[in-house]
Amino acid sequence: MQRIFSGIQPTGIPQLGNYLGAIRNWVGLQADHECVFCLVDLHAITVWQDPEALRQQTLAQTAVLLAAGIDPKAHILFNQSAVSAHARLGWIFNCVSRLGWLNRMTQFKDKAGKDRENHSAGLYVYPNLMAADILAYKATRVPVGDDQRQHLELANDIAQKFNHDYGVDFFPAIEPLIPPAAARIMSLRDGTKKMSKSDPSAQSRIEMTDDADAIALKIRRAKTDPEPLPSEPAGLQDRPEARNLVDIYAALAGITAAEVLARHGGEGFGPFKTALTEVLVQNVVPIADETRRLLEAPDHLRAVLRDGAARATEIAEPIVSEAERLVGFLK
Repeated sequence: MQRIFSGIQPTGIPQLGNYLGAIRNWVGLQADHECVFCLVDLHAITVWQDPEALRQQTLAQTAVLLAAGIDPKAHILFNQSAVSAHARLGWIFNCVSRLGWLNRMTQFKDKAGKDRENHSAGLYVYPNLMAADILAYKATRVPVGDDQRQHLELANDIAQKFNHDYGVDFFPAIEPLIPPAAARIMSLRDGTKKMSKSDPSAQSRIEMTDDADAIALKIRRAKTDPEPLPSEPAGLQDRPEARNLVDIYAALAGITAAEVLARHGGEGFGPFKTALTEVLVQNVVPIADETRRLLEAPDHLRAVLRDGAARATEIAEPIVSEAERLVGFLK
């Protein structure tokens, strides 16, 4: 059984795009993989975080993951900062990775924009820490979307250079695990922008803690256009808000956009939004209810993370200790 590593930042409340793009896929991967799931709080502080908010959001993210179906007994769930192996191997990889490689990372350029000189060094080198996250467990498969594929290529470059520099065959090659085609979930207020938990407007997203009333209100207010739904997907071209709502319905119902339009083509958005709300409530509200229940027991959530960190350390410590020995650290 191959080992998977995957991480998610514990910042903000997870929203529908996070669930459909990552969390739901994690739940499915548990059936036939050894899974190491991590709340990457070291990555989170590459931009400033309010300390108390970060602690609370780490617990909230843990609760959402458990409520969605992550099994912390059969697999491992922990927060990154609780396992020192990540930071230690991350520093080694800072010294293996080349500046030229990091300069090619498009995600840093996108995040930093024209103000790159004022961003943290951590944001610049975080792909090296991402490589350490994976290779500290010698994980061979990582579920990635298009925005992380380049970082996985860098992780393989680092592994190969480490092996070459020290004359060993120590770190394995990492295989990208491309999840089943998933809809790109966009903002409810602007169909050209991704749904984001950092958007200033909570009306732009469905949060995984929303109750039925909040979901109904957000969908009722979701931006649309004056035309009825088309009868086939080609008719959604140049209608980003309509396409987004159809994609959300399709993703949650487990059908194609064509099947959604076969049911609802020709309808105005009033009836369709009612149907979409029903699908959202069926999928989101059980997770939200269980999340709220779990958040009433923060000591239990902390215990889950402590147990996960202990089990993660059992795997990572001998691997990273051997990497330290290989580079010449006195052990």
